Amino acid sequence: MTIRVVVADDQAAIRTGLVMILGSAPDIEVVGEVGDGLAAVHLAVELKPDVVLMDIRMPGIDGIEATRRLIADAVCDVLVLTTFDLDDYVDSALAAGAAGFLLKSVDAPSLLEAVRAVARGDGVLAPEITRRVISRLSAPVRKPDPPRGLSELTPRELDVLACLGRGLSNAEIATDLVITEATTKTHVSRVLTKLGLRSRVQAAIAAQDAGLVP
Repeated sequence: MTIRVVVADDQAAIRTGLVMILGSAPDIEVVGEVGDGLAAVHLAVELKPDVVLMDIRMPGIDGIEATRRLIADAVCDVLVLTTFDLDDYVDSALAAGAAGFLLKSVDAPSLLEAVRAVARGDGVLAPEITRRVISRLSAPVRKPDPPRGLSELTPRELDVLACLGRGLSNAEIATDLVITEATTKTHVSRVLTKLGLRSRVQAAIAAQDAGLVP
């Protein structure tokens, strides 16, 4: 299956480089490129790509708002790629429903694998970001309220949520729970719907908040 990607970045030279990297992969096709956030939303709605590779600082609307709109309307998955690794950007992108957050310093093979991971329903965080997110989650703060909708999950869906909290991919969850990958995707989708979440990264945080992860 070919993964269809839209590249959104306001710097033409960076867009060109990203298009070249993505185009070098036989299983990835760049179907469009744009230089501002509003155009990214319009193009994604028109083309229905599998993934939008989204910069944050762009004219029109920024990448956070563009991500929020695309995820709210279930248009496609979004992988944020930015120069800035500020915690506010990370938190805002994940809250908007981004499936991943990478820095532009990422090497080409890692970028291609991240696009593939997001396309198959997995989440991706840059190693530098992952350490900081984990650090914030493990900080000694007041115990958060359990996520709303937790009581609606079946025992198997709770198992899946716990696996998401451990950062497992769909393939790893399938192996861990001895189910098929297709069944895993169905469970993940139901978990997100019941908890009112937009991405598996948000689900991982919810699993932490619910105490499902040691």
